[in-house]
Amino acid sequence: MDSTIPTTARLVFGERAPIAGEFVGLLASHGVERGLIGPREVDRLWDRHVLNSAVVNELIPVGARVIDVGSGAGFPGVPLAIARPDLDIVLLEPMARRVEWLTEVAEALDLPVTVERGRAEEKVVQRRIAAADVVTARAVAPLARLSEWCLPLARSSGVLLALKGQTAADEIERDRAAISKVGGGEPEIVRCGEGVVDPPATVVTIERVESGPPGVARKRGRKKH
Repeated sequence: MDSTIPTTARLVFGERAPIAGEFVGLLASHGVERGLIGPREVDRLWDRHVLNSAVVNELIPVGARVIDVGSGAGFPGVPLAIARPDLDIVLLEPMARRVEWLTEVAEALDLPVTVERGRAEEKVVQRRIAAADVVTARAVAPLARLSEWCLPLARSSGVLLALKGQTAADEIERDRAAISKVGGGEPEIVRCGEGVVDPPATVVTIERVESGPPGVARKRGRKKH
């Protein structure tokens, strides 16, 4: 048994915890060398990044198609793929060097993911990869902009899971009208991993309540509550 893998990681990843350990090793070495994470983050990789991302899997249905927007160093998409090999995950990232990194990580860890280069807000990207059950994003943009970019990637009744910090409630209050305008339902805050990770992950969930072609939101004419 690898003693470098935290007990919490074994609870979250189960028998796939060694794969998560390999990912942490790659981040701590090549990830730092290539500027994907800062040196100061190495000691916090498990708690702040890997486990914080992985516990979001409790909100994702079995066999769901997931698009992770702005995957960067791999969060939350790679930990989700490790924890949930049943998911059909697309890692969407605009920067070539990060796309290269994600491709290498997927191959090294033998993860069933697809790596795509592009921006969520690009109509050609939306047409190519849309219709996800779940769209995830971590540290990408404020909720208003994130909803405008990500909701078109979700099918009708699909959901955006935005990993946020302590300002989640303030963001919701500020951006509620903008979220509704682009086809999002009432945002809700969910804590993932309670009793397992400390602190639990803060996730804002937003359902796509508008139907129609990707990138086009139609008015429903219902009252706001």
